[in-house]
Amino acid sequence: MSNKGMPTPFRLPRFYPILDTGVLAARECSVVMAGEALMDAGVRILQYRHKGDWTQTHFDEAKRLATLCLEVGVLFVLNDRADFAHLLKSALHVGQDDLPPVAARRVISDEVMGFSTHNRDQLTRGDAEPVEYLSIGPIFPTTSKLKPDPVVGLERLLELRALTEKPLAAIGGITLENARQIFDAKANSVAVISGIVPRTCTRKALKSHAEEWLRICV
Repeated sequence: MSNKGMPTPFRLPRFYPILDTGVLAARECSVVMAGEALMDAGVRILQYRHKGDWTQTHFDEAKRLATLCLEVGVLFVLNDRADFAHLLKSALHVGQDDLPPVAARRVISDEVMGFSTHNRDQLTRGDAEPVEYLSIGPIFPTTSKLKPDPVVGLERLLELRALTEKPLAAIGGITLENARQIFDAKANSVAVISGIVPRTCTRKALKSHAEEWLRICV
């Protein structure tokens, strides 16, 4: 049977860096500069994550990153906000407390969308949602969330992987030292927040650190 005319399955890049405005501000690191450094390193996907109230500054940051990503062929993902993703014509990632994927799909139409899950029930329901990929976590203890969900662990990750054929990103406490274990547990991608920021937050250091991640995630 010919596959002509069939949609190409979505392939989630193995390294999925997330630019969290709070984490970067705490390191006195420019969000746009960090994004530029990651793109220079060769990342293929980049998420902008802002958990507080949005201001014009945040929208302008997201818009600038969306433009830069478009120029170099990087998939730009906006966290939480379907309305802003629609304005920027970007991909979207939603969580359990955000607009449900089926409703968000009415806002962003056919753009790529991901959905966060944290346990078996959520992952099972997420598999039926109109999304291109799912995330699961935290795999390890994490400091990137104020009230993190219970730790999933590697053994559980391997069990849950069998519940969906959609691309699955693991998130939460992932480092350069334990990333290979994530792939051994059959996840397609590692999503990283704090781990993308080196001790010294310069453009050169960010690029070099991202290159380390990309080498690990081949």
